[in-house]
Amino acid sequence: MDKMLYISMNGARETSLAQATTANNLANAKTTAFKADLAQFRAMPVYGEGLPSRVMSMTERPGHNLDSGGAVTTGRNLDVAIRGDGWFAVQDDQGEELLTRRGDLNVNPNGSLLNGAGLPIMGDGGPIALPPFQKIDIAKDGTITILPLGSPANATVIVDRIKMVSADPATLEKNAQGLFKSNQEATFESDASITLESGTLESSNVSVVEELSNMIALSRRFEMQVKLMSSVEERGRALDRLLQS
Repeated sequence: MDKMLYISMNGARETSLAQATTANNLANAKTTAFKADLAQFRAMPVYGEGLPSRVMSMTERPGHNLDSGGAVTTGRNLDVAIRGDGWFAVQDDQGEELLTRRGDLNVNPNGSLLNGAGLPIMGDGGPIALPPFQKIDIAKDGTITILPLGSPANATVIVDRIKMVSADPATLEKNAQGLFKSNQEATFESDASITLESGTLESSNVSVVEELSNMIALSRRFEMQVKLMSSVEERGRALDRLLQS
């Protein structure tokens, strides 16, 4: 009986973790360029003294869905999306270089170019900073051209180039903020073969229908495991009554 209780309890716990992954995917179904997390179960032996007489289930996140999301045309000059493979390089609060596909850009009052998550966009020489301007254009190769504030229409200036990089998907790890980093490289070199499209954003690659179906299946599995635990409890009470009689 203790085996049944252990297995059902362990299964319920791991199912709830899988539900959390699915819920996070659903919550980010509208997040620009979000990459869905994947989850799976596997059986693991319980190690200890004597022969392994127990097994446990384990939920693991074997990877991420790195497929590109759909293209959404916005017509906004500061909205950019990478064509095909590639990543934008951004910098976190600790100065670490991380990767994202999110290209909903903005310029803060200090002139720093940030994405929608508030992270500085990297250029050829570090985080991109722009002087006051009245017009901005981003070319397919990431080159940023501005018309400085108060300048005539033909006085455009190239200020920097957005750093776009390639990365081996097998080396990428995702952090809690949804950003990726390589477990082999701390920094990346710009890849001139990567191009972007201005006036377009990449949408999340989460399939709402698929995730809802997963959530329903996981909920039913969780209910079944809770019923098994209740059954063990009822049998234990019946055994207690039998021993007392």
